[in-house]
Amino acid sequence: MKRDRPIFMLGFFLLAAALDQAAAAPPTVVPSPGYDARLQEQRAAMQAATAPRPYHAPAVRHRPKRYHGAR
Repeated sequence: MKRDRPIFMLGFFLLAAALDQAAAAPPTVVPSPGYDARLQEQRAAMQAATAPRPYHAPAVRHRPKRYHGAR
């Protein structure tokens, strides 16, 4: 049983180290308040630029020309 303890402890420390590294994030992944603000401004500007156009009723179609007595 005492021989298994060092192997168990080694496995535990390796698992803890792997989980600790997975929780770390590089600085490029951490959200930046300035970047988020610029991104929101850009999205708002794009939505304002692509605002829906006002509705125009379709043009009224004319009746087909009638031919009197030609049939």
